[in-house]
Amino acid sequence: MPPPDLLAVFAHPDDESLAAGGVLARHASAGARTAVVTATWAPDTPRAAELAEALPILGAGAPRMLGHADARAPHSAPGRARFCDAPLDELVRELVAHIREFRPDVVVTHDAYGGLTGHPDHVHTHRVTTLAFQAAGLERLYPDAGEPWQPGALYLATHPHSALRGWGGYWASTGKALHSVPDEWIAATVDVGPWLEQKTAAVLAHRTEVRRGAAPGVIAALPPYDRAQLLSTEWYIRHDPHSTGPPRTELTV
Repeated sequence: MPPPDLLAVFAHPDDESLAAGGVLARHASAGARTAVVTATWAPDTPRAAELAEALPILGAGAPRMLGHADARAPHSAPGRARFCDAPLDELVRELVAHIREFRPDVVVTHDAYGGLTGHPDHVHTHRVTTLAFQAAGLERLYPDAGEPWQPGALYLATHPHSALRGWGGYWASTGKALHSVPDEWIAATVDVGPWLEQKTAAVLAHRTEVRRGAAPGVIAALPPYDRAQLLSTEWYIRHDPHSTGPPRTELTV
């Protein structure tokens, strides 16, 4: 059975490569359609250009950018409200339009903590995506945003507590707290080692963040073995309280 078509929704350029680059490359290499919606940064910025370089490496096509301002970088979208400040209904409608147009089987986004860093844009992207996932299949919601489409599953990119043994040592120098979830919450542990080269290249394409010393910069400074230790596995919570069965090793509907 071919892997499901996948739409990833993340807050900033580089989040897609760091959190789900391996799964995007894995699905694309098996013939699935994949795409990425990015909540912040205007299309005419350097970071958008880096995103346009990274996504084809992962097989995810051209950027789909909502174009709102980064909560910590007002210059990211001059004249537009911060993503966290924009009307919630407007944001949900924008994302519903992308879901209905692309018609994915699976949607992937940040977990409720906003991933390791807990950035407010990550947290808000989780909120908006969760609402849009539910709304996309309801014909009386946002009728001007396309024909209804209900994806089969929503997965949240995350890190279990046990993974912090790897990340914690490299992240300590930043002085930032890390957010993780209990290991038993993990519904899918995906080995993306065969796609590590693509994932790493996509992460490093975000050169602005490499120079700034953010997560891509941390990764750029590591030797290949340590990079592999950090990037070869991706973890996902399945956003479905009624889901049962053994843990998965891939994203399924």
